[in-house]
Amino acid sequence: MAKTRGATRAANAPALESLDFALDRGSPVPLYYQLAQQLEAAIEHGVLAPGNLLGNEIDLSTRLGLSRPTVRQAIQSLVDKGLLVRRRGVGTQVVHSQVKRPLELSSLYDDLESAGQGPTTQVVRNEREPASPDVAAALGIAEGSEVIVLERLRLTHGQPVALLCNFLPATLLDLDTARLESTGLYRMMRTAGITLHSARQTIGARSATAEEAARLDEKEGAALLTMQRTAYDDTGRPVEYGTHIYRASRYAFDFQLLVRP
Repeated sequence: MAKTRGATRAANAPALESLDFALDRGSPVPLYYQLAQQLEAAIEHGVLAPGNLLGNEIDLSTRLGLSRPTVRQAIQSLVDKGLLVRRRGVGTQVVHSQVKRPLELSSLYDDLESAGQGPTTQVVRNEREPASPDVAAALGIAEGSEVIVLERLRLTHGQPVALLCNFLPATLLDLDTARLESTGLYRMMRTAGITLHSARQTIGARSATAEEAARLDEKEGAALLTMQRTAYDDTGRPVEYGTHIYRASRYAFDFQLLVRP
């Protein structure tokens, strides 16, 4: 790759230069798509972080032995996804990655950490209140019984991804705010000897309210993914009821479908 100009570009160049692109010219899969997929994977796994520069299309096409239109098409496909942005006088820059989370009983914190997304947490609320009818029904307790209410903002690379609201039986475990900001809820539950076994989950979508948009750095009315989950331990006891919202621009559920025999 040709030498980049300017201190900022020089600082960012090694991230792209360290990537080993494996392009199969004999494959029926178009070269632009192969390049786009490998760049997207590098962004998702944090190899290319927000702010990293890709250099210009001529440099990249020369390095990879591809035509400039092929490289331009690959980059444009990621610009269209919101992963890259073209900045006049700067070049093509990584904006952020979209979190693709497997649809299984796991902690968002653990999933983000294993994917190299650098998760951080801001605890908005950690207190006790009487259970509403919906919460009581989900946790199998009497309406008005005391429950722990947690509200947390989950971020990756310093950018908000999800707003999480969880309700737990008041006697389940001690939830220290400082620990909640340094690790995941499910990890704290495992440490306390609680073995998660299964969950019932519903996924939906709606528009962001003004308050939600402000917290998630979106515009009011932006698309949000929603998730409601009741998790059970290995004795069948409900131990957590969560109502979460995710930025649709930065988050997707990823799962495999099988044909029923």
